[in-house]
Amino acid sequence: MTRNSSVLFILLILLQVLVKVNCQMAPFNSSISDLHTATLIDNKLYILGGRNIKDNYVKEFFYLDVSVPFNTQELSWQDLSNINMVPPHTSAASVKGGPNNDTLFLYGGTTDDQTMALVYTFDSRSVVWSIPKIAGFNTVRKSSLTGIINYDGKMYLWSGETNALNYVNEMLILDTINLNWSKGSIINAPTPRVNYGGILLPNNKIIYMGGDNDYTVSTSYSDTLNIINGSALTLSEIYIYDMINDNWDTKVTSGKIPSNRAGFSAILGLDGKRIIIFGGYFINPGYLDTTLYVLDLVNYNWYIPKISGKIPKPRTLHKTNVIGKYMVISFGYGYDKTVESDILLLDISNDEEYIWTTIFDPKMPSPPPPKLPPSPPPSKLPPLPPPSLPPSPSPSPLLPSSSPPNNSGNIVGVVVGSLLSGILLSVGSFLIYKWNKNKQIAIHENVNNNDYREERDIHNYEQDINNNEQEIIQMPRNVNSSYYEPIIIPVNDHHGQEIILAPENENTTNHEPIIIPVNDHHGQEIMQTFQNENTSDHEPIIPAPAVVSTNNYNYGQEVISTPNPENNRISSQYLKDEIVQAIKQEIGQNLKNEILQAVREENSNNKK
Repeated sequence: MTRNSSVLFILLILLQVLVKVNCQMAPFNSSISDLHTATLIDNKLYILGGRNIKDNYVKEFFYLDVSVPFNTQELSWQDLSNINMVPPHTSAASVKGGPNNDTLFLYGGTTDDQTMALVYTFDSRSVVWSIPKIAGFNTVRKSSLTGIINYDGKMYLWSGETNALNYVNEMLILDTINLNWSKGSIINAPTPRVNYGGILLPNNKIIYMGGDNDYTVSTSYSDTLNIINGSALTLSEIYIYDMINDNWDTKVTSGKIPSNRAGFSAILGLDGKRIIIFGGYFINPGYLDTTLYVLDLVNYNWYIPKISGKIPKPRTLHKTNVIGKYMVISFGYGYDKTVESDILLLDISNDEEYIWTTIFDPKMPSPPPPKLPPSPPPSKLPPLPPPSLPPSPSPSPLLPSSSPPNNSGNIVGVVVGSLLSGILLSVGSFLIYKWNKNKQIAIHENVNNNDYREERDIHNYEQDINNNEQEIIQMPRNVNSSYYEPIIIPVNDHHGQEIILAPENENTTNHEPIIIPVNDHHGQEIMQTFQNENTSDHEPIIPAPAVVSTNNYNYGQEVISTPNPENNRISSQYLKDEIVQAIKQEIGQNLKNEILQAVREENSNNKK
């Protein structure tokens, strides 16, 4: 019964581990279509909210680990919806901010839940949502706007619409570090709008472009994303807000200007000198629109970049993040989920040619070595001044974190789970084996003294001389004492006998010499079995003869001392093993003697 219980317990543990591994292997499939938020924090792309294809608000919250390579056809989303306290919503704005630049700030959005707070924060370290207390004036909820955060931790929220479908022309500023509200100037600001593009520049300026402010606008989402009613705003002009001087400026663009559009995404190129836009719903320009354009910030010239790879279908109301060397596009409306992935990757590391790919590699490409001018002849080479290194830019609290990657993907979970399963299975099998073995074999030795040295199978040749060529085998003792007097084996008169001294089990503390007296068992095999002493005041121990006979002259008999009844703890299996070992040694000794005798006779015959 005990054995069956142990086996069932181990199997239960293994079953729990396997269930956990299977749960980790089960992929999470999102129902999000568009109007979500996508925020990159510490190599994790967090996706929150949005709507599904049935136009319902969703409450999903999950992330994609971008610290490891992945294929867009096999995405490993990590679901956090069970800890999400934000009600279902769409069209909110989000940024990464806070004192440690590791907090997700969510503002506004459209919802049916009247209890939804204006601002939520998610601590990516403690994985906890909360509602912060923000000082300053009260503001109305806005949606369909873009949140931009600067290098000082301030979130800029321009324009948008209220739940009453009013376009609002205001610049809200949320300090994510000190948690207070303020407002920026709207003098010379563009007309209010929604679904526009907003990009932070390295010089503390924000560029706004496109969008729409027409409530009648409608598109053919299921076909070309062309606007069939209403209108979108032009990209022939861009609007620049200076966060330092709190003022607005307008620039006119040229080149291959994209058609009027909204619901597109815009990011800053890796060199900081160009803006890349993708997708959106737009007015049909009368020609095939590539949906991918680049604005050169040096001369404000639009152009269509060279592209390779499989070009995806256009999307709108999606989100885009720059991660490593990629423009990462998430979800959106206008593609078939059964054909294309929810994530698109555009490699923008080479400004001469962008590449659509399905493989994400988190390693940034190494910059090419600088081209050095040819060196003058050595004779004309002036002495070189000591090299001066450019000052290292101080790390901004809002720049992408360089913390070590967090390996929490499904591959790690599967590998760890498999290893744990194997380890538990091995340990369980070993424990069952040892349990069965220990049940059969008793513990033979109990040594509590580190100074005690075990001796066994010692062939004492000096005693052979005094024991008439006897073989004395001294077996181990089980002693719990702390100090030992010598064991004296006297001269015996056991001619041609094999004497086996079995182990003794002593529990004494003060030991007198143990003397084994002379016996006269000629031609006998004398086996002295274990003794278990529990006395504290010791006199020499003289074993009594076996009960086989009352005299000691039992020629040709085998005299075996009966076992002490107090020694039931000693295993009979151990005694049998020792007897077998002794017999093997006796056979080996006899064989050696026979060989030596034969050699002597052969030598004697040769001499004759």
